[in-house]
Amino acid sequence: MDAIDDDFDVILENEELSRLEIERHADAGRRLKLTNCVMEGEDLARLHLTRWHFERCRLIRAEFDGSALEESRFVGCRGAFASFNGADLTEAIIDGGDFNNASFRRSSLAHAKLLRCKMTGADLSDVKNLGLKLEEVMLSLAKLPKLSFRKSLLNQVDFSDADLHACDFRETVFAGCSLRDANLVDCRFEDADLRGADIGGIKLTDVKSFKGAVISKAQAAELVGQLGLKVA
Repeated sequence: MDAIDDDFDVILENEELSRLEIERHADAGRRLKLTNCVMEGEDLARLHLTRWHFERCRLIRAEFDGSALEESRFVGCRGAFASFNGADLTEAIIDGGDFNNASFRRSSLAHAKLLRCKMTGADLSDVKNLGLKLEEVMLSLAKLPKLSFRKSLLNQVDFSDADLHACDFRETVFAGCSLRDANLVDCRFEDADLRGADIGGIKLTDVKSFKGAVISKAQAAELVGQLGLKVA
C-alpha cells in the first residue's frame, strides 16, 4: 500500500515492482522511497526518477539507460550487471551495495559520490566525472579510461587491474589506494602524492607516467626491484 510522509510522496516497502508501476509514479511527478523492493531485470530506461531513494533494493540486471536520476540515492542495493548507460546521475549517491559489472557508459556522474561500494568490473567509459567523490570503492578490473581525477582526494579506492589508460591524476592525493597491475599507459601523475598507493606491478613502459609524482623511499626501492635493477 502507498504511504505518504513529509519527505517523499510515496513510500513502498517489500514490493516487486514492474516498469508499469514505476512509470505510473514517475509520470505523475512523484518522489519515491523504495525499501527492500525488487526490480531485477526490469526495463526502467528513459524514466524521470530525480531524487528517488532506493534502499536495499534488488536491481540486478535492471536497465536505467537514459534515465534522469539526479540527486538519487542507492543505499545498500544489489545492482550487479545493472545498466546506467547515458543516465543522468548528477549529484547522485551510491552508498554501499554491489554494482559489480554494472555499466555507466556515457553517464553523468558529475558531483556524484561513490561510497563503500563494490564496482568490480564496472564500465565507466566516457562518463562525465567532474567533482566525482570516490571513497572505499572496489574498482578492480573496472574500465575508467581517459577520466580526469585531477586535484582529487582518492580515499581507499582499489584500482587494481583496472583500465586507467590516459587518465589524469595530476595533483591527486592517494590515501590507502591500490594501482597494482592497472593499465597506466599514457596516464599523467605530475605533482600527485602516491605515498598512500600500492603501485606494485609497474611495468618499465609505465615509469615515465610517474614523472613529477611524489613517492616514498620504500616505493622507490620496490620500483627499482620490479625493474630488475640492483642498488649497490
